[in-house]
Amino acid sequence: MTRRRLLPALVATTALTALAVGGARARDVPKVATGFIASVLCSETFVSGLDPDRTLSETRAAMPGAGLLSWAMDVRVDRAAKDVSVTLLGLGRSHAVYRDGLGCHVDHGESRDWPTVRLSPPQPALLPDIAPPHVVAPATPALAAALDRAFAEPEAPPFRRTHAVLVMKDGKVIAERYAPGFTLDTPLLGFSATKSMTATLIGILVHQGKLALHAPAPVAAWQSESDPRHAITVDHLLRHTAGLALGSSLQASLLSALEPVNRMKFVEPDRAAYAESMPLKTAPGAVSNYHDGNTVILSHLIRDAAGGSAADVLRFAHRELFDPLGMASVTIEFDAAGTPEGSSQMLASARDWARLGQLYLDDGVVAGRRILPAGWADYVATPTPNAYVGLGAGFWTNRGDSFGANYRIAHGWPRDALFAKGTLGQYVIVIPSERLVIARFGRTVNWPPEADGVAQLVSDVIAATRGE
Repeated sequence: MTRRRLLPALVATTALTALAVGGARARDVPKVATGFIASVLCSETFVSGLDPDRTLSETRAAMPGAGLLSWAMDVRVDRAAKDVSVTLLGLGRSHAVYRDGLGCHVDHGESRDWPTVRLSPPQPALLPDIAPPHVVAPATPALAAALDRAFAEPEAPPFRRTHAVLVMKDGKVIAERYAPGFTLDTPLLGFSATKSMTATLIGILVHQGKLALHAPAPVAAWQSESDPRHAITVDHLLRHTAGLALGSSLQASLLSALEPVNRMKFVEPDRAAYAESMPLKTAPGAVSNYHDGNTVILSHLIRDAAGGSAADVLRFAHRELFDPLGMASVTIEFDAAGTPEGSSQMLASARDWARLGQLYLDDGVVAGRRILPAGWADYVATPTPNAYVGLGAGFWTNRGDSFGANYRIAHGWPRDALFAKGTLGQYVIVIPSERLVIARFGRTVNWPPEADGVAQLVSDVIAATRGE
């Protein structure tokens, strides 16, 4: 069989296998695959200002199995209309649309009805300036060597494709570097690092007395005491122990398209309603199962507490979090129902991501103003039982005895590190014992874990900054 004929045969075999394994869920695969590509391309083209061809190439390369489908995708970026359309063999069309102030969303036919959002001028920042208005060169040769290594590519795949690295100590940027095409102002897509922003907004609501961590979550569909989901708490949702039957969000690969959570993200217009409608697979609190549905439900709670609309969420987030920290580059994206897509769709500059990390170094206090409950940083870093990758509550953690925590510590991470983590190599790492925040963004495969070079970066930065 010639190579030209072999590829379609391989794709057909893969598709048939997916049908056999996934049953009815396999029908969602075209929409999930095209929805993911349309969403990322729209966000990074029209919010970040990046080259869509580069985004597409790097994203495909970082996702195992994506090449089996990419040849059959028709991708169209309309710069005038600010939208992206993607189809797979003429099927599963996804259409992502940019809206000023709201970023991009996967359109399900409602795009013309989206309101224009106008925010008030930002309040003066409470957080002192973290850097001058130019790129901060590494303060020492050792830091320069650490960044050199973080951006260096191995001779053979998997490649790192590092986009940005920033190091902040004691609240000041002491080193940063950006790949060609990226600047200190480029909004960087956090993917699941966004979950830590959502956890922070939840913490603000807890501090304000509008939510309680250990009471039943105020989800309308679960309010009957005869409903077993009534036992789900905000803490369960933060820790991914709610038990809802949505599959897993730990992988970014072709087979992950079969998970119900990806139907939620790329097929359903109201993501929270879909997640909240799912039955329990396990009792609340009993099993750790990381998936985006938990955080989408938390985003719904934020929307309700803020006033009920996307504009209300943005006003709340800017007033209570972004403005005090001086986070001026943030874009939060929303689903078609106006709920923030708080599991994966925040974009911000590396400096603004680092500002979020600094809030946790300072235990939720900015210039004497308490934004988060006392001890919130300790709470989010407290390990979730049986979370083998090392999860806390909305953050990842190196505390406890999980496989993930022990693996990271063996590779040079400190025990007290907590971090926001997004798929394909996004990190905001907080190390209290070293007074460090390290932000790293790129487009790297998830496996093997050392492919992104982050463990080496952490070790190098710690060695370079001790004794300063």
